[in-house]
Amino acid sequence: VQLQASGGGLVQTGGSLRPSCAASGRALLGYAVGWFRQAPGKEREFVAALRWRTGTTNYANSVKSRFTISRDNAQNMVYLQMNSLTPEDTAIYYCAGSPVWGNFRPEVFRSWGQGTQVTVSS
Repeated sequence: VQLQASGGGLVQTGGSLRPSCAASGRALLGYAVGWFRQAPGKEREFVAALRWRTGTTNYANSVKSRFTISRDNAQNMVYLQMNSLTPEDTAIYYCAGSPVWGNFRPEVFRSWGQGTQVTVSS
């Protein structure tokens, strides 16, 4: 599976963005797709994940109730709706895939593509 994130941008505090993750290659049915982010000087961290087979989702506590991960089965796309953004959400956002559900550490995921920059101004 190859995954590529796009759709970041610049937004003011309190605004919204919806980056996309395009999947190609083998079927996603057995995969989990995760969103991660990395801010300057910080480690890459888990944001949200979706289990393709069941639609089950999981979120980091820092984004729960503000972010929503969703999918488009027909288009093999995964979206991250981000609302109520703050400057602390500024980072490069990546999507990646994992054959394992339940372990959301970055080192478990593979097929990392280039990320998309999200910048939230104060």
